[in-house]
Amino acid sequence: MDYTQQKIRVKIQKVVRYVRLFGLIRTLTKVQAHYHMKKEFVGRQSLPVPSGPTGKHVGILGCGKFAYANVAYYVHKKYGSVIRGVMDTDLNKAISLAQRYRADYYTTSAEEVINDPHIDLIYIVSNHASHAEYAIAAIRLGKAVHIEKPHVVNEDQLIRLCAAIREHNGRVRLGFNRPESALGLLLKQYLDAQSGSSMINWFVAGHAIEADHWYFAEEEGGRILGNLCHWIDFTLRLIPAQNRFPIQIIPTRSRQSDCDISVSYVFGDGSIGIITFSAKGHTFEGVRETLNAHKGNLLANLSDFSELRLDINSTVVRRRLRFRNHGHKQSVLKSYLMQTDESKRDSVAMIWESGYLILKTKEALDTSTIISVAGFRDS
Repeated sequence: MDYTQQKIRVKIQKVVRYVRLFGLIRTLTKVQAHYHMKKEFVGRQSLPVPSGPTGKHVGILGCGKFAYANVAYYVHKKYGSVIRGVMDTDLNKAISLAQRYRADYYTTSAEEVINDPHIDLIYIVSNHASHAEYAIAAIRLGKAVHIEKPHVVNEDQLIRLCAAIREHNGRVRLGFNRPESALGLLLKQYLDAQSGSSMINWFVAGHAIEADHWYFAEEEGGRILGNLCHWIDFTLRLIPAQNRFPIQIIPTRSRQSDCDISVSYVFGDGSIGIITFSAKGHTFEGVRETLNAHKGNLLANLSDFSELRLDINSTVVRRRLRFRNHGHKQSVLKSYLMQTDESKRDSVAMIWESGYLILKTKEALDTSTIISVAGFRDS
């Protein structure tokens, strides 16, 4: 829903609610991001790439709402004016983001940013089908790369991306933010402390989007790759690496295969993960998500990444955050540190296993077929 077109009463209600959920500054940034998407700069052309260094070294490919309100926002807030070049196929968005965060130049050419010798870190926040292609080109030039979800939309991209990482010792992080959130990290810590298999159950209420939305273009992978990948990846990471494979994928879908779906995973150690995704209208508070988990003596309930309850026998641990924290800040800033800290990059195994499981989940749901998935082989 485009809230910029709603009545003033609805706009005020939305802002007041979001201030309670995210705080004043984050809410204002989200509002600015909506209007950023509508700005027009008549007669403007791309700014040329500066011929020499300017002290800035970050590139951003894709200048939509997420790039404006999260990637550029957190990088600029933490490290100041370090964004050198930004690109979007819609020059208006590139200009708007560049002006707000004081980038040196803006362009509609991804190649100009990727080939810029003074850029050593690139955040890829463009359309889904382009993520892997841009990443591979940047890796081959020695750039550190943050790839927003999904990192691939087909198996060929996954194979070529992992090959490029291995060949060029690529520094790559995936932009799956929920595992980096404060409550996500705490949940993982408590689950790992228990023995035995896990039962993990997600219920997610997502936004309804129009039938002609670009997500549904065949080459972009639909909502399974564009949305459901968040919870597929996080569920995979909640299972200890040595216990994950083989994984059996059991799909259940309604008439709208991308919007009303459930998928079950049976992991190698007998753990079960279930994700139910419903998109039937406009959720006023954004995506709503609840996790219930049981492992050993632990019962866990996570609500909207703002409240976590952990029951371990007679002990009850509660964590309630003042504002929702989905881990966007932590994910963006962790990628910034890849250049100097190898521990911050994702392993090829994690990149492969997450991507392959997401792709095979889409295949299982598209074909209503049970599929079994093996782990990464380093060969």
